[in-house]
Amino acid sequence: MLTIENIEVSYYHTVQALRGLSLEVPKGKIVTLLGTNGAGKTTTLKAASNLLKLENGEVGEGRIHFDGKNIRNIAPDALVKQGLFHVREGRRIFSEMTVEDNLIAASYALDGRGFNADFDKIYAFFPRLQERRKQIAGYLSGGEQQMLAFGRAMIARPKLILMDEPSLGLAPKIVKEIFDTIRRLNTEDGTSILVVEQNAGVAFSVADYGYIMESGQVVLEGDVETLKNDKDIQSFYLGVSEDGSEDRQSFRDVKHYKRRKRWLS
Repeated sequence: MLTIENIEVSYYHTVQALRGLSLEVPKGKIVTLLGTNGAGKTTTLKAASNLLKLENGEVGEGRIHFDGKNIRNIAPDALVKQGLFHVREGRRIFSEMTVEDNLIAASYALDGRGFNADFDKIYAFFPRLQERRKQIAGYLSGGEQQMLAFGRAMIARPKLILMDEPSLGLAPKIVKEIFDTIRRLNTEDGTSILVVEQNAGVAFSVADYGYIMESGQVVLEGDVETLKNDKDIQSFYLGVSEDGSEDRQSFRDVKHYKRRKRWLS
């Protein structure tokens, strides 16, 4: 579905953000991309959705294929019509428009694809959006805005959704609801999903496979069960220390070379 092979990304032709990064999202699967702030997770999504040029970034070396096609030179809006939808960090809804108008705006991604916008489906997934469909989106709660951002993606009938930090700033109850929807959309519609997260617990609850990033590179990958049993993942992401107690450690508490030696061995 999505294949990224050995890409190099830089900003302003000088600041290198990704170095030889490769990952794959198979058709019908949920993949998670984990890492600390500044690891390059968001840049990876922007490279896949061709949004880098908006921020003076560019892909140098490497290949990016979606649905069997090279998409390096395809405009972001054209990619959406081909089935790739990017839900960006911070929701990025149209805050001065109503909930319903936000969904209508997203429906333009269906032009020429022979689909009709299924608003009832979105409201069935998120009943609160139906209750607030005439409300100005900027007045919604953070959780409701995240639901709207997700709903806009669903309206476009995507084959693949890129989701950037869907749990950011949300209460645990809302986070669970969002990730339940991710699982449901994958199960019922077969939508492939790449989720960027720092909350490994919720990401692992829905993902089939995961990648761990550090300093613009993938340093560890594997199926979710393998990652959950990795000592470093347990310590740095799941809050379990090496003696089995629940004591989350910071990356700063372990020397960089020791961690890399273990991950790359």
